[in-house]
Amino acid sequence: MGSRLAAAVVVAVIALAIAGCGESSSSADEQRPTRIVSLSPSATETLFAIGAGGQVIAVDEESDHPAGVPRTDLSSYQPNVEAIVGYEPDLVVLPASVPRDVPAGLRRVGLRVLRTPAPANLDDAYAQMRQLGRVTGHAEAGEELAERTEARVERLIVGAPSGHGLDFFHELDPDLFSTGTKSFIGRIYQRLGLENVAEPAARRAGTPYPQLSSEAVVAADPDLIVLADTECCDQSPAKVMRRPGWQRVTAVDDGAVVAIDDDVASRWGPRIPVFVAKVVEAMQLARAAEVGS
Repeated sequence: MGSRLAAAVVVAVIALAIAGCGESSSSADEQRPTRIVSLSPSATETLFAIGAGGQVIAVDEESDHPAGVPRTDLSSYQPNVEAIVGYEPDLVVLPASVPRDVPAGLRRVGLRVLRTPAPANLDDAYAQMRQLGRVTGHAEAGEELAERTEARVERLIVGAPSGHGLDFFHELDPDLFSTGTKSFIGRIYQRLGLENVAEPAARRAGTPYPQLSSEAVVAADPDLIVLADTECCDQSPAKVMRRPGWQRVTAVDDGAVVAIDDDVASRWGPRIPVFVAKVVEAMQLARAAEVGS
């Protein structure tokens, strides 16, 4: 799936990470980092959104937003400790999914490390924005970003048409990997009241990212489809229309297929509302087709 998990665990990890950094209201300014290396695209977006961009000296090769971030060939999947150390950072932000020896190796040479787990839900994502604000000396900005993002998301959810009776397919790549209800993205769809046609496959496979067959998607006949593989794989509503058998899928026949930037659909930073707005657009298209039929 390329660049593309319970709430209590996330909160506990966040608390331990902050404690490990020795943060407190009196010492945060003293320990304010000035040379941050971020190997998490979501964290990178948040760091720049809270005004900490000037403290970031290097980011991983996947961190491409906002424009002008100091990209490198550092990997967020298999980080090279020696390469990271070479930047002489005073804070390294890592995905929690990196191998254990990476943060351990960085700490052995005296570097401050913050691991950022993938959130289980929206509240965890907002908590991470606040956390990044605190550890970088931008606590107020982190709080404001979290509040602003949450307010925008809630307005979109409240203003969305009813999801009752609508089901969806979220496409991660042309091999038809999707997302189950227990994923971060899946829970956003759940907040909108939508039914996930990939959930049965997710339960059978025991993974939040199941793979469906083309025949299974056609048989499920989703009311709306969200394509999150437009950049990686050049997918589009027009190409979906040309897939054998997909012309009779309700979402395709009704024009309720929307495309979204892959990164927007896979990151939990300040662009979460952009993703929610796109899903709401698909819901509106599906409901409009019902009225017109």
